[in-house]
Amino acid sequence: MRLIGYSTGEVMGHSLVQEFITNDYQASVQAVLDQALNGMETENFEFPLITKAGAHIEVLLNATTRRDEQGNIIGVVGIGQDITARLAQEREYSKLIDTANAPIFGVDNQGAVNVWNKNAQKLVGYTPEEVMGKNLVKEFITDEFKTPVQSVLDQALHGDETANFEFPLMTKGGVRLDVL
Repeated sequence: MRLIGYSTGEVMGHSLVQEFITNDYQASVQAVLDQALNGMETENFEFPLITKAGAHIEVLLNATTRRDEQGNIIGVVGIGQDITARLAQEREYSKLIDTANAPIFGVDNQGAVNVWNKNAQKLVGYTPEEVMGKNLVKEFITDEFKTPVQSVLDQALHGDETANFEFPLMTKGGVRLDVL
């Protein structure tokens, strides 16, 4: 309980959901706890928690069913991690990418676009909403470059960087645009 500033005596017998969770998350946190009481574990559930000082911290929760020697459910074990600083860092990272002077895009390990900044939008014409989740190579790379671009992306996803690789993107207007 050091994380939120309360001693064990101050929280024992009190309702976690009603007294320590913000109103907008009470129902979803209660649902996670109820699922654990029914034998269904929840991993990586994020929610805000209120500290003794009244501050809000972001917590990543794993909730597991607690059982007795006979296997009967007797409660829930929740393991929470303070992720407030990590989330703030991610927001700063996103802001940096979005305001960069260069077009920046990213893909996940399946090749689906998951980063598309304002300059990428200006250059190519597609909004983030139009490209997010779509396969970059299949939908935005000219046919003759699909294989080499996919190879470079695969190498990058395995930690091997490729510097100064020029390839063509197709703009929303159907114009081929060579980017580096």
